[in-house]
Amino acid sequence: QVQLVESGGGLVQAGGSLRLSCAVSGRTLSRYAMGWFRQAPGKEREFVAAIEWSGGRTYYADSVKGRFTISRDNAKNTVVLQMNSPKPEDTAVYYCAAGSWPLVPANSVFAFGQGTQVTVSS
Repeated sequence: QVQLVESGGGLVQAGGSLRLSCAVSGRTLSRYAMGWFRQAPGKEREFVAAIEWSGGRTYYADSVKGRFTISRDNAKNTVVLQMNSPKPEDTAVYYCAAGSWPLVPANSVFAFGQGTQVTVSS
């Protein structure tokens, strides 16, 4: 069983930057695609970004492409989402995820973390 723990959320101004981290335990990280989803109030959880097990391929939602960057360090069992130039509409609870590449559709995911709140002020 894999456990995912997110950190790094908080309040950030629009146009700033924020770095989310996901610590993975319980299984070897390198076997799985990893990624991030988010859920805003009153909305369904949506895909944000994914990275395949080797780190050679990444995949982003159109809404974050060019602003967010996903990376992974299999030796440290961590996954990072670098959020640059965030917008108020990026405000949501962000969830780390593990599953089969490219993590969409959502039934490709077999584990989610508990989530970390990101609030972007205008």
